[in-house]
Amino acid sequence: MPDVIINGPAGRIEGRYHHSPTPGASIALLLHPQPQAGGTMNNKVVYTAYQAFRARNFSVLRFNFRGVGRSQGTFDRGEGELFDAASALDWLQAYNPSARTCWIGGFSFGSWISLQLLMRRPEIDGFIAIAPPVARYDFSFLTPCPTSGMIVNGNDDPISPMSGIEPLMTRLAKQKDISVDHVVIKGADHFFRDKLDALTRAVDTYVGKRLKQLG
Repeated sequence: MPDVIINGPAGRIEGRYHHSPTPGASIALLLHPQPQAGGTMNNKVVYTAYQAFRARNFSVLRFNFRGVGRSQGTFDRGEGELFDAASALDWLQAYNPSARTCWIGGFSFGSWISLQLLMRRPEIDGFIAIAPPVARYDFSFLTPCPTSGMIVNGNDDPISPMSGIEPLMTRLAKQKDISVDHVVIKGADHFFRDKLDALTRAVDTYVGKRLKQLG
């Protein structure tokens, strides 16, 4: 799990990267939660998703947004962090030019950024949005959604409440040729305390299903 340094718009971006030994392996980029609340690439939920993609033989990158860890710059309320994510995806794609599929995922604030990047990058084939903070940010930009993916949250999460997720899922369900799965993990709070195994199973199951669809 080597350290990597990526040139970003605000300077150095610190990352952790696993390179799959399989030629043409799929790639995944994972984004961490709110920097100002202590979110880093080493967050347990992000690391859980990272390991789930690694187990599926992906080349996987997670990184620190600007101002976090050894990444340069300062928090930019989402705009600069979106540019950071775009730079990280550029690096991942350049390092894996023969990747079969391209995925993005994020937890909480990271899911908000990842879904915005999804709207700008048509080469992304799938996404995993973990506990999107619908109580704090506007997700109306996601409809229409450009590709299929999964949203997963706990039913005991005030930041990603069912009252906000269900209307979003209803809008997404109206799209043709796009299917967004919704998995609710019973008893899970925003940080999936004592529920990380269930989160791993949800991510693994969905990624396996979607890879079969993509061929």
